[in-house]
Amino acid sequence: MSSVFTKIIEGELPGRFVWSDDQCAGFLSIAPLAQGHVLVVPKEEIDSWLDLPDELAAHLMTVCKTVGQAIDEIFSPRRVGLMIQGFEVPHAHLHVWPTNTIEEFDFDRVDKDPDPEVMEETARKVRAALVAAGHEANVPE
Repeated sequence: MSSVFTKIIEGELPGRFVWSDDQCAGFLSIAPLAQGHVLVVPKEEIDSWLDLPDELAAHLMTVCKTVGQAIDEIFSPRRVGLMIQGFEVPHAHLHVWPTNTIEEFDFDRVDKDPDPEVMEETARKVRAALVAAGHEANVPE
């Protein structure tokens, strides 16, 4: 059975994409820690990040850094958080989000009902920042 992330990547479930290439996709989390919370997910279904081939793991980190720079430009947080925890979906994924305190790393604080209009605007802003930084080939419309 396909993971929820595979279903999003394949278009079976909706997603607010900000990045796509042949190895991975980036889309907004439906339960964000903060506005701008992006999940970077390999297209290949691999349960644990420890099982990622080295080249794919390195690519995911590069994409996280690129997306993180866009998030930093848009939100100007104290830091851009990066976390791999993987309990909720058995498909490796990296969380990238704007953060100002260590308390904002707590998944008990997610927004379980984010405003869809705010989510659409956030995705638009992240895509625009990525295009402005020269990554238009990887920014889906």
